[in-house]
Formats: sequence, C-alpha cells, structure tokens
Amino acid sequence: MATQSLYRRYRPRRFAELKGQEHVVRALRNAVANDRGGQAYLFSGPRGTGKTSAARILAKVLNCAKPNEGEPCCECDSCLAIERGASFDVLELDAASNNGVDNIRELIERASMGNPGRHRVFILDEVHMLSAGAEAALLKTLEEPPPHVVFVLATTDPQKVSDTIRSRTQHLQFRLLAAKELEDHVRWVVQDAKLEVSADAIRQVVEQGGGSARDTLSALELVVAGGGEAEVFVRPEDVIESLITHDAAAVLTQVGAAMQRGHDPKAFTEQIVRFLREMFLSSMAPQLVQLADDHAKVAADMTARYGVASVVRAIEVLGEALVDIRRAPDPRLVLEVTLVRLASNVIANDTASLLARVERLESGASHPRDVTGPIPRPRLTSNTQPSPVAGGTTRAATQPSTQSPTQPSTRQPATRDAASLPAVPTDDVVGAWPSVGRTLKATVRALYSAVDVVGLEGDTLVVSAPSEMHKKKCLELKDHVCTALTAAAGRPINVDVRVQASRAVPPAAAASKSVASPKEANLVSGHGNNHDSDEIDSNDAPTESVVDHIAKQFPGARIVDNTKK
Repeated sequence: MATQSLYRRYRPRRFAELKGQEHVVRALRNAVANDRGGQAYLFSGPRGTGKTSAARILAKVLNCAKPNEGEPCCECDSCLAIERGASFDVLELDAASNNGVDNIRELIERASMGNPGRHRVFILDEVHMLSAGAEAALLKTLEEPPPHVVFVLATTDPQKVSDTIRSRTQHLQFRLLAAKELEDHVRWVVQDAKLEVSADAIRQVVEQGGGSARDTLSALELVVAGGGEAEVFVRPEDVIESLITHDAAAVLTQVGAAMQRGHDPKAFTEQIVRFLREMFLSSMAPQLVQLADDHAKVAADMTARYGVASVVRAIEVLGEALVDIRRAPDPRLVLEVTLVRLASNVIANDTASLLARVERLESGASHPRDVTGPIPRPRLTSNTQPSPVAGGTTRAATQPSTQSPTQPSTRQPATRDAASLPAVPTDDVVGAWPSVGRTLKATVRALYSAVDVVGLEGDTLVVSAPSEMHKKKCLELKDHVCTALTAAAGRPINVDVRVQASRAVPPAAAASKSVASPKEANLVSGHGNNHDSDEIDSNDAPTESVVDHIAKQFPGARIVDNTKK
C-alpha cells in the first residue's frame, strides 16, 4: 500500500491550522460564528497556499454538528465524511477539465436538489478556465442561489475571471508564506513525523518551496527519500556570485551543471530572477525579504558588492530573456548568452550598464558608499592650466605627469559616458577642456583636437577651427560635446565654433594643414574606416594634417574618399 504524501497527511483540518493566512481565517471564522456567511466566495492566490483546504474547512463548519466559535469539531459524522471525500454535502469540480456549458448546467441542477446537511457547498477549482458560455450559465445561479447552497470558486489567476463573476462573490486573497514561518512549519513536520533531515536540507526545501506550503512539503518528501541530506546542486546565488566577479567561464560551467541535473532553463532563469529580487529588496526594503535570516544576510552582502544598479539591470535583462526562452528552439543557449553578457557587461554601452560600471568603480573606493543612496553627480576636473598661444587664442596645456617612468601606466580607457568624468572641486570649463575631451568618442575627440579654446562667454565655450570645412564638421557633432560638458558642469553648456582670421589656411595649404579636404573630413566625421572603439590621446594635439595624425594611430588603414560619385 502506498504511503500517504506529507502534504495530504498534514493538510489543515481547522482554520487555526491554516498557515500564513490569518486575514482569511479571521474573515471566515467570524462570518460563520456570527451566522453571516456569504453564499459565494472567490479564493485566489498562488498554488499551494491553502485555497482548497480553506474551502473544505468552510464546508465542514457549515455542516458540523458541534461547531465551536467558527471552527469545526472534526469528530462528527459530517466532518469525517467531508475529510474522506464521501460527503453528499460537498461537490468538488475541476473547472480546468469540466469547463463546458453542459458541466455547469449539470452542477446547477444538482444545486436545486436537497442534501443531508444544512448546506450544500460547491467547490469550483481553477474557475478562470471556464469558457465564456459556462460563465454565463453560472452567473444567474450566483446571483440568486438556493438558500442552502454556498459556492466557493478558487483560482490562481483572478484577473482572468470575468468582472461579473467577481462582483457577485466575496473575494479573499491568499498569500505565499514567509520563509521563517515556512521553516518553522517544516521543522514541526519533521519532528512530528520523526524524520531525519539535516539543517541544510531544511533550508534547501524551504528555498525550493518558494512560499508554497504544498510545494515545500513535496520537496521535503523527496529529500527524505534521498537520505535526508541536502542535494548538491547549482544554486541561483552561485550564478549571481559569478556575475559579481565577472567570471563568464564559471557562469557557463554552472549552467551546464544545472542542466545536467535536469533543471529546465526557464525555471532556472526564474530562480535567478527571484533571488535577484530578494537582493534588491534587501537593500530597499529588508522587511519584505522572503528568506531565512542567515540567507537574507548573504543576499544583502551580495547586493552591497554587486550594486543596486547592477541588480536592477540583471533583472531587466533576464526578464527579457525569459520572453525569448519561451519561443527559442534552444532555450539553454539563450540563457547562456544572456548570463555571459551580464558577466561581461563592460562590453555593453546602454545607460543601465554604464551606470552599473560607475557604481562598481565607486564601490571599490576607500570610503564605503551606501548602495541605497543616489550616485553622486561628478564635477568637472581642472588639473590643467590655460596657456596663451599665438593669435590670441588659448589652448589648455596639461601639467607634466608626476608618474615615475618605471611605474606602469594606470590610465584607464576613455569612457563613453560623461558620468565617468574625474571629479575635482572646480567649474573651470576652459581649464578642464582636455579632461572633457578624453571622454568623447574617438571620432569626435579627433575632430575637436584640432580646435583651439578661445574662452568662455557666459555658458558658451568658444573654440576656433582652422577652416570653414572643419567648423562645419565640428558643428555636425557639437551635440556630443555639449552633452559631455553639460553633464560634467551640472548646468547647460553650449559650444560656439568660429574660424579665427589668424588661423585661416590658404586654399593651397588646405590639404596639408587642416581637414578642409572632403577626403579628410569624411575620415574624421566617421565616414571612412570606423575605429570608434580605439583610443587616441587627445593630449597629442597634431601639428601636421589631422588625417596624417590619425593615419599614424591606425597603421595600415585605408583612406576612402566618399565624396567621389
């Protein structure tokens, strides 16, 4: 004879035994005790939270021979018959498989018939699966049910139940159990059933249960069958730890191990997203974290190291991946590619990943930062001093480096986001122009490296170009420079490009002195070979042709003249 499963053996028999649903228990118990029970209820909530159990307890107390303050005695013939599933007073119908009009008409005919007890209770599970015709057939009976009939409709998706049905019922919402409450329940079951289960295994089944009492006890049963020890498997936090350390190889290894142990890519992705949510809550609202205390501390520590911006971005990216996984021919490949992208987010240039990189750099500073607070807005740097040059213009000259010749360079590649500008307490836009220039894209930086800074007129930075053609190209890409200056200065900064008479180049020398030729202008503006990801040191202001200067930076590059038709 098969052994009764744990979730059936420990199914609640009274309202007091229903875990985590105090609001539902209070409403139903008081209604029955005061003889104010409704004739139609809608129980909604995640699976395994006690909807069907509560409906059966309600049916027992409504027909109990000796009810006590809204609780059934669980000893009379009526209560025992309902527990055995042999009572004529209770009819359970699975609407998922009996969702037609004929099924509902048969149920309505039974509702008009008499029964041994005081009330006849109809329990319709998964009522959102009813067809439109079946809902219409049920609606009239819900409006005017016979006096002795009580309907209890249960669903995991109340949004799919029509508004007309919901408006004729008392809607009670069931919730997932808190991790601490679920862990206490599991320990009680282990003790009562005299099971041998390790502490790690208990924590594991609570995590697998995800707040569902039934799923948790089913997981406990599997652990007991396997010897009572925790199963060694890849946990979501293991994968997230690899994302924090940017170890793409470890991520692929962990996904492979999880798939070999039978994990479904979609379910495994959902587990990772669920833990990321707990990490996010650990920083924003710790009281909402659905984890055991020791596990919640682990999540909070991981959030502090990963950064809130990175956690949010990971949730968004994996959420998009879940949509692709549902229709992908190889769901595992989608998961692997997505996780590798997250582990190597240095290659991404979207706003979220750039913000995550800034936060990660700040978190490695000597002074700890509150990850829940706003990221400070950087200010312009000014480690340069303007020096006069011929023609009355001013060019920002960098001060000599103090770095030892033998010390390796620690200069980082220029970032594409103005938020990564180095911060110093000054607002000298003219003096800090080279620092701003180093944050620009290579194409824009090369173009503006040939201009001279004239000065600041109000909130407008005036620069001089060597020719009208060069000025035209600078104006085409001016928005990039304005954006960088504005973000760094904390106020709108405009750029005015002029051609100074002292810098004007005779037509005969235009090909060697400036970017006046269409060939050179096309290369600088990005219409030639695109090497946008390479670095050009803006401190090395070219004295020869800009094209010649760029060509030296890209050996073997071929100049393409797109102006010739």
